[in-house]
Amino acid sequence: MADNKSKTGGADRIRVAGGQEYEVRDFADKFGISSGEARDLIERFGTDRETLEREARKLKK
Repeated sequence: MADNKSKTGGADRIRVAGGQEYEVRDFADKFGISSGEARDLIERFGTDRETLEREARKLKK
């Protein structure tokens, strides 16, 4: 059964779905980094959104 996209909440946003190209691209666009850089961050730090956002901000400096 497919996910119900209308029922997303806080728990659904805690992680970045690294296997979903659209989510990697959206994350990269949000922080002004390439999709490749976003994938590298996910590989290095896992899928925890807070950690990934902190590390993405460091790349922009």
